[in-house]
Amino acid sequence: MSQSNTYNVAVVGATGAVGQKMLETLADRDFPINQLKLLSSSRSAGLKTIFKGKEYVVEEATPESFTDIDIALFSAGGSVSKKLAPEAVKKGAVVIDNTSAYRMDEDVPLVVPEVNEADIKNHKGIIANPNCSTIQMVAALEPIRKSLGINRVIVSTYQAVSGAGNEANDELREQSQAFLNGEELEANLLPVKGDEKHYPIAFNALPQIDVFQENGYTFEEMKMINETKKIMHMPKLSVAATCVRLPIFTSHAESVYIEIEQDGVSVEEIQRLLAEAPGIVLQDDPATQTYPTPLSSAEKKDVFVGRIRKDLDEDHGFHLWVVSDNLLKGAAWNSVQIAERIVANQWL
Repeated sequence: MSQSNTYNVAVVGATGAVGQKMLETLADRDFPINQLKLLSSSRSAGLKTIFKGKEYVVEEATPESFTDIDIALFSAGGSVSKKLAPEAVKKGAVVIDNTSAYRMDEDVPLVVPEVNEADIKNHKGIIANPNCSTIQMVAALEPIRKSLGINRVIVSTYQAVSGAGNEANDELREQSQAFLNGEELEANLLPVKGDEKHYPIAFNALPQIDVFQENGYTFEEMKMINETKKIMHMPKLSVAATCVRLPIFTSHAESVYIEIEQDGVSVEEIQRLLAEAPGIVLQDDPATQTYPTPLSSAEKKDVFVGRIRKDLDEDHGFHLWVVSDNLLKGAAWNSVQIAERIVANQWL
Protein backbone atom coordinates (compact mmCIF):
# COMPACT_ATOMS: atom_id res chain seq x y z
CA MET A 1 0.00 0.00 0.00
CA SER A 2 0.96 3.67 -0.17
CA GLN A 3 3.37 5.36 2.20
CA SER A 4 2.17 7.57 5.04
CA ASN A 5 0.28 10.66 3.78
CA THR A 6 0.75 9.71 0.13
CA TYR A 7 -1.47 7.55 -2.03
CA ASN A 8 -1.20 5.08 -4.88
CA VAL A 9 -3.38 6.49 -7.66
CA ALA A 10 -4.63 4.93 -10.92
CA VAL A 11 -6.15 6.89 -13.80
CA VAL A 12 -8.30 4.72 -16.08
CA GLY A 13 -8.79 6.26 -19.53
CA ALA A 14 -5.54 8.17 -19.14
CA THR A 15 -5.15 8.92 -22.86
CA GLY A 16 -8.63 10.45 -23.34
CA ALA A 17 -9.65 14.10 -23.13
CA VAL A 18 -10.82 13.84 -19.51
CA GLY A 19 -8.02 11.49 -18.48
CA GLN A 20 -5.44 13.98 -19.70
CA LYS A 21 -7.19 16.77 -17.76
CA MET A 22 -7.22 14.55 -14.67
CA LEU A 23 -3.45 14.19 -14.90
CA GLU A 24 -2.98 17.93 -15.43
CA THR A 25 -5.21 18.65 -12.43
CA LEU A 26 -3.46 16.12 -10.17
CA ALA A 27 -0.15 17.78 -11.05
CA ASP A 28 -1.51 21.30 -10.68
CA ARG A 29 -2.95 20.50 -7.24
CA ASP A 30 0.23 18.65 -6.19
CA PHE A 31 -1.95 15.73 -5.10
CA PRO A 32 0.00 13.53 -2.63
CA ILE A 33 0.85 10.64 -4.97
CA ASN A 34 3.18 7.83 -3.95
CA GLN A 35 2.82 5.70 -7.09
CA LEU A 36 0.89 6.58 -10.25
CA LYS A 37 -0.50 4.02 -12.66
CA LEU A 38 -1.91 5.05 -16.06
CA LEU A 39 -4.43 2.64 -17.55
CA SER A 40 -6.43 2.42 -20.77
CA SER A 41 -7.97 0.05 -23.29
CA SER A 42 -5.70 -2.38 -25.12
CA ARG A 43 -5.86 -0.01 -28.11
CA SER A 44 -4.03 2.77 -26.23
CA ALA A 45 -1.76 0.55 -24.12
CA GLY A 46 1.90 1.22 -24.77
CA LEU A 47 1.44 4.94 -25.38
CA LYS A 48 3.64 7.23 -23.30
CA THR A 49 2.66 10.33 -21.38
CA ILE A 50 4.49 12.79 -19.12
CA PHE A 51 3.42 13.54 -15.54
CA LYS A 52 5.48 16.04 -13.52
CA GLY A 53 8.43 15.62 -15.83
CA LYS A 54 8.47 11.82 -15.62
CA GLU A 55 7.53 9.54 -18.52
CA TYR A 56 4.89 6.86 -17.89
CA VAL A 57 3.87 4.00 -20.15
CA VAL A 58 0.12 3.49 -20.33
CA GLU A 59 -0.89 -0.07 -19.41
CA GLU A 60 -3.98 -2.05 -20.38
CA ALA A 61 -6.56 -1.94 -17.57
CA THR A 62 -7.27 -5.37 -16.05
CA PRO A 63 -8.59 -6.46 -12.63
CA GLU A 64 -5.01 -7.05 -11.51
CA SER A 65 -4.10 -3.43 -12.33
CA PHE A 66 -5.65 -2.25 -9.05
CA THR A 67 -3.53 -4.24 -6.61
CA ASP A 68 -2.23 -1.79 -3.94
CA ILE A 69 -4.14 1.14 -5.50
CA ASP A 70 -5.78 3.51 -2.98
CA ILE A 71 -7.72 5.83 -5.33
CA ALA A 72 -8.78 5.04 -8.90
CA LEU A 73 -10.10 7.79 -11.18
CA PHE A 74 -12.20 6.28 -13.99
CA SER A 75 -12.99 8.01 -17.27
CA ALA A 76 -13.00 5.30 -19.93
CA GLY A 77 -16.68 4.79 -20.67
CA GLY A 78 -19.55 3.19 -18.78
CA SER A 79 -18.89 -0.39 -19.94
CA VAL A 80 -15.30 -0.23 -18.63
CA SER A 81 -16.50 1.16 -15.29
CA LYS A 82 -19.16 -1.54 -14.97
CA LYS A 83 -16.55 -4.22 -15.62
CA LEU A 84 -13.55 -2.91 -13.69
CA ALA A 85 -14.77 -0.58 -10.91
CA PRO A 86 -16.05 -3.49 -8.76
CA GLU A 87 -12.73 -5.26 -9.31
CA ALA A 88 -10.84 -2.18 -8.15
CA VAL A 89 -13.03 -2.00 -5.02
CA LYS A 90 -12.35 -5.68 -4.30
CA LYS A 91 -8.63 -4.88 -4.38
CA GLY A 92 -9.16 -2.12 -1.79
CA ALA A 93 -9.33 0.98 -3.98
CA VAL A 94 -11.87 3.79 -3.74
CA VAL A 95 -13.22 4.46 -7.25
CA ILE A 96 -14.22 7.94 -8.42
CA ASP A 97 -16.17 7.20 -11.59
CA ASN A 98 -16.69 9.84 -14.27
CA THR A 99 -19.23 7.83 -16.33
CA SER A 100 -22.99 7.40 -16.01
CA ALA A 101 -22.59 3.75 -14.94
CA TYR A 102 -23.28 4.22 -11.22
CA ARG A 103 -24.73 7.72 -10.89
CA MET A 104 -28.28 6.67 -10.11
CA ASP A 105 -27.30 3.63 -8.01
CA GLU A 106 -28.82 4.10 -4.55
CA ASP A 107 -25.65 2.82 -2.87
CA VAL A 108 -23.34 5.20 -4.74
CA PRO A 109 -22.94 8.84 -3.65
CA LEU A 110 -23.25 11.32 -6.55
CA VAL A 111 -21.11 14.26 -5.50
CA VAL A 112 -20.39 17.89 -6.26
CA PRO A 113 -18.23 18.94 -3.28
CA GLU A 114 -19.67 22.48 -3.07
CA VAL A 115 -23.16 20.97 -2.80
CA ASN A 116 -23.08 17.61 -0.98
CA GLU A 117 -19.54 16.87 0.20
CA ALA A 118 -20.85 15.00 3.28
CA ASP A 119 -22.32 12.30 1.03
CA ILE A 120 -18.78 11.11 0.21
CA LYS A 121 -18.34 9.46 3.60
CA ASN A 122 -21.27 7.10 2.87
CA HIS A 123 -19.45 5.47 -0.05
CA LYS A 124 -19.12 1.68 -0.32
CA GLY A 125 -16.08 1.86 -2.59
CA ILE A 126 -17.51 3.82 -5.53
CA ILE A 127 -18.29 7.55 -5.76
CA ALA A 128 -19.90 8.88 -8.93
CA ASN A 129 -18.94 12.11 -10.65
CA PRO A 130 -22.10 13.72 -12.10
CA ASN A 131 -22.73 14.69 -15.70
CA CYS A 132 -20.70 17.76 -16.72
CA SER A 133 -23.74 19.95 -17.41
CA THR A 134 -25.36 18.91 -14.12
CA ILE A 135 -22.25 19.77 -12.07
CA GLN A 136 -22.01 23.41 -13.07
CA MET A 137 -25.76 23.98 -12.72
CA VAL A 138 -26.13 22.53 -9.21
CA ALA A 139 -22.98 24.33 -8.05
CA ALA A 140 -24.60 27.62 -9.09
CA LEU A 141 -28.02 26.73 -7.66
CA GLU A 142 -26.90 25.44 -4.25
CA PRO A 143 -26.19 28.82 -2.58
CA ILE A 144 -29.61 30.03 -3.79
CA ARG A 145 -31.38 26.86 -2.65
CA LYS A 146 -29.71 26.99 0.76
CA SER A 147 -30.85 30.54 1.50
CA LEU A 148 -34.03 31.01 -0.52
CA GLY A 149 -35.32 27.56 -1.45
CA ILE A 150 -35.96 26.37 -5.02
CA ASN A 151 -39.18 24.87 -6.39
CA ARG A 152 -38.49 24.65 -10.10
CA VAL A 153 -35.62 24.50 -12.59
CA ILE A 154 -35.82 24.78 -16.39
CA VAL A 155 -32.48 24.60 -18.20
CA SER A 156 -31.39 24.86 -21.84
CA THR A 157 -27.77 23.92 -22.44
CA TYR A 158 -25.27 25.04 -25.09
CA GLN A 159 -22.69 22.29 -24.86
CA ALA A 160 -19.16 22.02 -26.20
CA VAL A 161 -18.10 19.29 -28.61
CA SER A 162 -15.29 18.10 -26.31
CA GLY A 163 -18.02 16.52 -24.19
CA ALA A 164 -18.16 13.86 -26.92
CA GLY A 165 -14.38 13.28 -26.80
CA ASN A 166 -11.26 14.09 -28.78
CA GLU A 167 -12.61 12.50 -31.98
CA ALA A 168 -15.56 14.90 -31.97
CA ASN A 169 -13.20 17.88 -31.63
CA ASP A 170 -11.26 16.56 -34.64
CA GLU A 171 -14.47 16.24 -36.65
CA LEU A 172 -15.45 19.82 -35.80
CA ARG A 173 -12.07 21.06 -37.07
CA GLU A 174 -12.31 19.04 -40.29
CA GLN A 175 -15.92 20.09 -40.97
CA SER A 176 -15.15 23.77 -40.28
CA GLN A 177 -12.29 23.72 -42.78
CA ALA A 178 -14.42 21.90 -45.35
CA PHE A 179 -17.25 24.41 -44.89
CA LEU A 180 -14.89 27.36 -45.41
CA ASN A 181 -13.46 25.65 -48.50
CA GLY A 182 -16.97 25.17 -49.91
CA GLU A 183 -16.67 21.39 -49.65
CA GLU A 184 -19.25 18.82 -48.55
CA LEU A 185 -19.32 18.14 -44.79
CA GLU A 186 -18.75 14.56 -43.66
CA ALA A 187 -20.44 13.62 -40.38
CA ASN A 188 -19.60 10.34 -38.63
CA LEU A 189 -19.91 11.02 -34.90
CA LEU A 190 -22.55 13.50 -33.79
CA PRO A 191 -25.05 13.74 -32.30
CA VAL A 192 -24.39 10.14 -31.13
CA LYS A 193 -21.61 7.95 -32.45
CA GLY A 194 -23.63 4.72 -32.31
CA ASP A 195 -26.88 6.18 -33.69
CA GLU A 196 -28.09 5.60 -37.26
CA LYS A 197 -28.05 9.23 -38.37
CA HIS A 198 -25.25 11.81 -38.10
CA TYR A 199 -25.33 15.57 -38.65
CA PRO A 200 -22.51 18.07 -39.17
CA ILE A 201 -21.71 20.14 -36.08
CA ALA A 202 -19.67 22.88 -37.80
CA PHE A 203 -21.73 26.12 -38.03
CA ASN A 204 -24.70 24.16 -36.71
CA ALA A 205 -26.72 23.42 -33.56
CA LEU A 206 -27.81 19.89 -32.70
CA PRO A 207 -30.76 19.56 -30.29
CA GLN A 208 -29.76 16.01 -29.40
CA ILE A 209 -27.08 14.89 -26.94
CA ASP A 210 -27.09 11.13 -26.32
CA VAL A 211 -29.89 8.79 -27.42
CA PHE A 212 -33.63 9.52 -27.26
CA GLN A 213 -35.69 7.90 -24.53
CA GLU A 214 -39.30 6.72 -24.83
CA ASN A 215 -40.56 9.97 -23.26
CA GLY A 216 -39.00 12.08 -26.05
CA TYR A 217 -36.18 13.42 -23.86
CA THR A 218 -32.58 12.47 -24.57
CA PHE A 219 -30.49 10.48 -22.10
CA GLU A 220 -28.42 13.62 -21.45
CA GLU A 221 -31.56 15.55 -20.54
CA MET A 222 -32.75 12.77 -18.24
CA LYS A 223 -29.30 12.67 -16.63
CA MET A 224 -29.59 16.36 -15.78
CA ILE A 225 -33.12 15.93 -14.44
CA ASN A 226 -32.47 12.86 -12.28
CA GLU A 227 -28.97 13.77 -11.11
CA THR A 228 -30.03 17.25 -9.98
CA LYS A 229 -32.73 15.74 -7.76
CA LYS A 230 -30.31 13.19 -6.28
CA ILE A 231 -27.42 15.59 -5.61
CA MET A 232 -29.65 18.20 -4.00
CA HIS A 233 -31.64 15.58 -2.03
CA MET A 234 -34.85 16.95 -3.58
CA PRO A 235 -36.70 14.03 -5.23
CA LYS A 236 -39.82 16.17 -5.79
CA LEU A 237 -37.98 19.15 -7.34
CA SER A 238 -39.50 20.13 -10.70
CA VAL A 239 -36.70 19.96 -13.32
CA ALA A 240 -36.84 20.14 -17.14
CA ALA A 241 -33.89 20.18 -19.55
CA THR A 242 -33.18 20.72 -23.24
CA CYS A 243 -29.60 19.86 -24.20
CA VAL A 244 -28.04 21.28 -27.38
CA ARG A 245 -24.58 20.71 -28.89
CA LEU A 246 -22.91 23.77 -30.42
CA PRO A 247 -19.68 24.10 -32.46
CA ILE A 248 -17.63 25.11 -29.40
CA PHE A 249 -14.50 23.19 -28.40
CA THR A 250 -14.55 23.74 -24.63
CA SER A 251 -16.96 24.95 -21.90
CA HIS A 252 -20.67 24.37 -21.59
CA ALA A 253 -23.07 27.32 -21.26
CA GLU A 254 -26.55 27.09 -19.76
CA SER A 255 -29.61 29.31 -19.61
CA VAL A 256 -31.24 28.43 -16.30
CA TYR A 257 -34.68 29.54 -15.11
CA ILE A 258 -35.50 28.95 -11.43
CA GLU A 259 -38.45 29.60 -9.18
CA ILE A 260 -37.53 30.23 -5.55
CA GLU A 261 -39.65 29.81 -2.41
CA GLN A 262 -39.15 33.21 -0.76
CA ASP A 263 -41.11 36.33 -1.70
CA GLY A 264 -39.71 39.71 -2.69
CA VAL A 265 -36.13 38.65 -3.44
CA SER A 266 -34.02 41.08 -5.49
CA VAL A 267 -31.44 40.40 -8.19
CA GLU A 268 -28.85 41.97 -5.88
CA GLU A 269 -29.56 39.35 -3.21
CA ILE A 270 -29.06 36.51 -5.71
CA GLN A 271 -25.83 38.17 -6.89
CA ARG A 272 -24.56 38.46 -3.30
CA LEU A 273 -25.26 34.80 -2.55
CA LEU A 274 -23.39 33.70 -5.66
CA ALA A 275 -20.47 36.10 -5.15
CA GLU A 276 -19.89 34.64 -1.67
CA ALA A 277 -20.25 30.97 -2.70
CA PRO A 278 -17.23 28.65 -3.01
CA GLY A 279 -16.25 27.75 -6.56
CA ILE A 280 -18.53 30.39 -8.09
CA VAL A 281 -17.36 33.55 -9.86
CA LEU A 282 -19.96 36.27 -10.46
CA GLN A 283 -19.51 38.09 -13.78
CA ASP A 284 -22.66 40.15 -14.07
CA ASP A 285 -22.70 43.80 -15.11
CA PRO A 286 -24.87 44.72 -18.12
CA ALA A 287 -23.57 48.31 -18.02
CA THR A 288 -20.10 47.08 -19.00
CA GLN A 289 -21.29 44.02 -21.02
CA THR A 290 -19.73 41.77 -18.37
CA TYR A 291 -20.86 38.13 -18.49
CA PRO A 292 -19.14 34.75 -18.88
CA THR A 293 -18.57 33.05 -22.23
CA PRO A 294 -17.19 29.63 -23.16
CA LEU A 295 -13.91 31.17 -24.36
CA SER A 296 -13.41 33.24 -21.20
CA SER A 297 -14.20 30.25 -18.98
CA ALA A 298 -12.00 27.65 -20.69
CA GLU A 299 -9.04 26.25 -18.70
CA LYS A 300 -10.53 27.60 -15.44
CA LYS A 301 -11.80 25.50 -12.54
CA ASP A 302 -14.65 27.75 -11.40
CA VAL A 303 -18.30 28.02 -12.39
CA PHE A 304 -19.08 31.47 -13.81
CA VAL A 305 -22.51 33.08 -13.50
CA GLY A 306 -23.97 36.21 -15.11
CA ARG A 307 -27.08 37.67 -16.79
CA ILE A 308 -29.08 37.36 -13.56
CA ARG A 309 -32.56 38.76 -14.15
CA LYS A 310 -35.88 38.68 -12.35
CA ASP A 311 -38.63 37.17 -14.45
CA LEU A 312 -41.01 39.85 -15.73
CA ASP A 313 -44.17 37.87 -14.98
CA GLU A 314 -43.32 35.54 -12.07
CA ASP A 315 -42.24 37.20 -8.80
CA HIS A 316 -40.42 34.04 -7.70
CA GLY A 317 -38.73 33.52 -11.08
CA PHE A 318 -35.10 34.31 -11.95
CA HIS A 319 -32.93 33.72 -15.03
CA LEU A 320 -29.21 32.91 -14.87
CA TRP A 321 -26.45 32.27 -17.40
CA VAL A 322 -24.02 29.60 -16.16
CA VAL A 323 -20.72 28.72 -17.91
CA SER A 324 -17.92 26.34 -16.97
CA ASP A 325 -15.11 24.28 -18.52
CA ASN A 326 -16.76 20.89 -19.08
CA LEU A 327 -13.45 19.02 -18.92
CA LEU A 328 -12.37 20.67 -15.65
CA LYS A 329 -15.21 21.43 -13.22
CA GLY A 330 -17.44 19.27 -15.38
CA ALA A 331 -15.14 16.26 -15.06
CA ALA A 332 -11.47 16.22 -14.04
CA TRP A 333 -11.45 18.94 -11.38
CA ASN A 334 -14.64 17.71 -9.72
CA SER A 335 -13.11 14.20 -9.57
CA VAL A 336 -9.87 15.45 -8.05
CA GLN A 337 -11.84 17.62 -5.60
CA ILE A 338 -13.62 14.48 -4.42
CA ALA A 339 -10.25 12.73 -4.04
CA GLU A 340 -8.93 15.69 -2.04
CA ARG A 341 -11.93 15.59 0.30
CA ILE A 342 -11.49 11.82 0.76
CA VAL A 343 -7.86 12.36 1.76
CA ALA A 344 -8.51 15.40 3.97
CA ASN A 345 -11.32 13.65 5.86
CA GLN A 346 -9.77 10.17 5.84
CA TRP A 347 -12.81 8.72 4.08
CA LEU A 348 -10.86 6.01 2.24
